[in-house]
Amino acid sequence: MVFGCHRAGLKAVSVTSDTLSAKNTNCTEDIDLELLQRQQELDNINMENKSNWIMIRSFLVCGAAFFADAYLMFCSNVIVMIMGYVYYHEAPGDERNVVPNKWSTLVKVAVQVGCLLGQLILGRLGDKFGRTSVFSMGAILVIISAVGASFSSSTVRGFNAFIFLFIWLVFVGIGVGGDYPLSGAIVSEYANVSSRGRMMAAVFSCQGLGNVGASIVAIIVLACFKSAIESDVYMLDYVWRICLGFGAIPGATTLYWRLTMPESTRFQEEAKRRLAANAAPEPENATLLLKPGMCAATPGMLPTDDYITASTSSLQKMYSSAQQQRLEEHYDVYEMQPTSSTSSRRRLEANAEFMQEAVQTIQPAAASVHADETFVQYFGQWKHMKVLLGTSISWFAVDVAFYGINLNSSVVISAIGFSGDVNNGDPYKVLSRNCLGNIIINLLGSIPGYLCTVFTIEKLGRKPIQLFGFAALTVLYIIIGFAYHKILDASNVAFIVLFTLAQFFQNFGPNVTCFVWPGEVFPTRFRATAHGISAAAGKLGAIVAQAGLMSLKDRGGPNAFIPHLIEIFALFTLFGFFVTFWIPETRGKTLEEITGEDEK
Repeated sequence: MVFGCHRAGLKAVSVTSDTLSAKNTNCTEDIDLELLQRQQELDNINMENKSNWIMIRSFLVCGAAFFADAYLMFCSNVIVMIMGYVYYHEAPGDERNVVPNKWSTLVKVAVQVGCLLGQLILGRLGDKFGRTSVFSMGAILVIISAVGASFSSSTVRGFNAFIFLFIWLVFVGIGVGGDYPLSGAIVSEYANVSSRGRMMAAVFSCQGLGNVGASIVAIIVLACFKSAIESDVYMLDYVWRICLGFGAIPGATTLYWRLTMPESTRFQEEAKRRLAANAAPEPENATLLLKPGMCAATPGMLPTDDYITASTSSLQKMYSSAQQQRLEEHYDVYEMQPTSSTSSRRRLEANAEFMQEAVQTIQPAAASVHADETFVQYFGQWKHMKVLLGTSISWFAVDVAFYGINLNSSVVISAIGFSGDVNNGDPYKVLSRNCLGNIIINLLGSIPGYLCTVFTIEKLGRKPIQLFGFAALTVLYIIIGFAYHKILDASNVAFIVLFTLAQFFQNFGPNVTCFVWPGEVFPTRFRATAHGISAAAGKLGAIVAQAGLMSLKDRGGPNAFIPHLIEIFALFTLFGFFVTFWIPETRGKTLEEITGEDEK
């Protein structure tokens, strides 16, 4: 059998029945062509500076996925405003044209709840069954659910439209959530060292385009229905349904590419290791790792002391403690020591018998030393657990602030004068200006932030960008929170500048790096699962912000508690700053170097 080389300096040697029957003492050394081919493929991935087709394809597919995901997530903010005119146009006073808080919160958190579930479930399935197959399943779920959500309606008795919309959006969220860990794993495993961070940041930046896209589509659809809306406000019922259904188009256009995308070399090799670890070795294809210059014993000849010493040491390094215990049931491992020239032939033959029998009955761990290591065993070690905690807590911290503000952008847009009188104003003008304000904020702050990260992440590194982003956000939120009313009273322009800077440093900062890092710092066998856990922590932060903190925004009067919420966001970003130190810098390193998989 041909088998893999040990990275600790051991050389692969073929020990077969033919070798043992040879009449000479020369070693038969077979190079593991499969291992060399794999290593060459990884070297090509890691060192190639030019983008190849598979990299471009993975970027386009994953980028389209994030565009659709962001479109659907941020579209919920737009459709809640539109649904207010449809379902509460006859409500009295300040309640007119406004969706009650319980229903608006339900719709806004629906995608987040689904995302959290999808990130955990589909991330785990991605490690078990393959990234691309589960990735395709997620796309199909998003397409079906987005179309289904657009047909949500109230029954005569029973559930109203908001309940059905919530159910459909949860399923949308499950598909959307799967895109986070699976896209992260796919892009990181296909990309080379010099462009991995840039590609992952670019994929995630499509989220900003999706956010802007949701507003642009809403403006276009509103314009198409302008005359109809002016004569009958209930025609807005078509608008929100069309806007929501449009979210299925990006996924549908790239579904074929998702279905035909091959698995990465890294995942395929990990799958082979798992199979090798579970398969029983064939006696005639036994393997043994020897130091250079050593060779297997030939029948009729005694093994040398050096051979026994080298082989014994190699086996003890190769096998796990559990496997060594299995050996010790039949052999006394502690008797395997070099013998003197006066040692009996019987002792040497016993040692030789052990060596030959051992390699024929136990699968070498060098080929898959980690394949049977469980998730709990791996992350039970603090050096690994602190990395997972670092990626998860930092993502939680930034999403509390990110979604707390962005999913309620109508409040901020109103504060800077881009909305209108929701209760009594012209629906077309109010909704159009609100969408326009969202576009302006994103073009001024979010999109430049995304672009800065894309173009600098390979030069500055992940950690400096995230640390500086968290620090800047903490300072900005403190200023905005404690001087909220003073700033608005003094100058709307000053408030716009500060809020735009906050948007900028969210994306030229932790919002992007929190996605990039989990795709790099975890080993292949746990990459999608751990990325999913990290992303789910972020979505938990979004839910806390939306259903918890933002439910307090009207405490003391309409929007009266918003300054204090922004102050609370500052505490979260400060906490995110400190946990960032638990995560290692990954710039300029291969995935194998980062995770230590090249040492196995």
